Amino acid sequence: MKKSLVALAALAVAGVASAQSSVTLFGVVDASVSGYSNTARDNRATVFPNAFGIPVYLNQGSVKTSRRELANSAYNSSRLGFRGTEDLGGGLAASFWLEAPISNDDGSQGVATFARRSTVSLSGGFGEIRLGRDYTPTFWNDTVFDPFGTNGVGTNLISTANTAFGGFGTPAASVGSFANVGSSNYVRASNTIGYFLPPNLGGFYGQFQYGMAEKTKYSSGIYTPDVANSQRQGRYIGGRFGYANGPLDVALAYGSSTVGDNYYAGTTTKVNTLNLGASYDFGPVKLFGELSKAKNKIDYEVTPFLGGRPDIDLTGYLLGVTVPVGAGLIRASWSHVKYDTNQPYNPFVVNNADPKANKIALGYVHNLSKRTALYATIARVSNKNGAGLTVGGPAFYNNAAGAFTPKSSTGYDFGIRHAF
Repeated sequence: MKKSLVALAALAVAGVASAQSSVTLFGVVDASVSGYSNTARDNRATVFPNAFGIPVYLNQGSVKTSRRELANSAYNSSRLGFRGTEDLGGGLAASFWLEAPISNDDGSQGVATFARRSTVSLSGGFGEIRLGRDYTPTFWNDTVFDPFGTNGVGTNLISTANTAFGGFGTPAASVGSFANVGSSNYVRASNTIGYFLPPNLGGFYGQFQYGMAEKTKYSSGIYTPDVANSQRQGRYIGGRFGYANGPLDVALAYGSSTVGDNYYAGTTTKVNTLNLGASYDFGPVKLFGELSKAKNKIDYEVTPFLGGRPDIDLTGYLLGVTVPVGAGLIRASWSHVKYDTNQPYNPFVVNNADPKANKIALGYVHNLSKRTALYATIARVSNKNGAGLTVGGPAFYNNAAGAFTPKSSTGYDFGIRHAF
């Protein structure tokens, strides 16, 4: 009986495989020795005993938190995937793409979730309709126009800051060490319907994406549970349009993610992102650039008497370059972000300047073959006015009194990547 079941299963698998025009197993295994060092400083001045009633205070200096680890995905994200296409005739094709993140440094995450991408699609002369979990249009500009591809300590600050800026009000709990797919729509969005323009438009390309919130609605609103983020959080809508021809590639993208809501308070919190990226390959060097503007805003059904919470803006810039050197590639970038809380000027606050940060990154990749490469990257972030961005690793130190302010963050990656 068991042998018969095995035979039937084998026949079923063979039948499925024969119906496919092509099925591909692919992946990346990337491992690095990485180090991180994040310094926080007490900015308050020491106050000595005095006769003026001013509280005595002793400056506590600075505290550095650091860590060294065997990491993964510092050059390319480690992954294991399956993709396939079936030719349906008449120019139509059906495709699937299942891609799982893997933690090859400790083996804690493998093919248990397809959190990187899980889509099925239908394509033809009209373009492609794609359903499932996929990259958002706005994230594409961050990673395509970053010399470091938003991986490792060299990841640009636009991507780092926006990932946190667009976090959900009530994020889904993580399951073990698996990737949390319910904490933000910035990099990827779940439950999406996407459309991609056909590739034969003279260099023009584009996509549109709509992600469903998948929340329960009640036919009489009074029965809606009084629970925050239960009605609209998770919805995403966005698009990207670009032109690539020869050495030039330029794209404009916009996305709106609903990160929170409160039905009875009549509020909906959204993060709207607009970015423009471009690259130009001169041959000896390739230049990259990106401009980004994100806004965290609350829409009120009834505007509060005092106007409600002001919008919070996040502006970012990126300049980068790659230089081919024999079998290798030099990579460098500078990125900057600034937060604007749009608070009214307060003369009684000593330092209410907007938080901002700069980052510089430098790296080298040496290709041993088309699939295997050695790489090294160093990077440093300088925070000002309370910004707390890092290259990775442990959090900035702070105590119960909140005396310490984030300052600098430095890091390095030395590793090997093999693709198959």
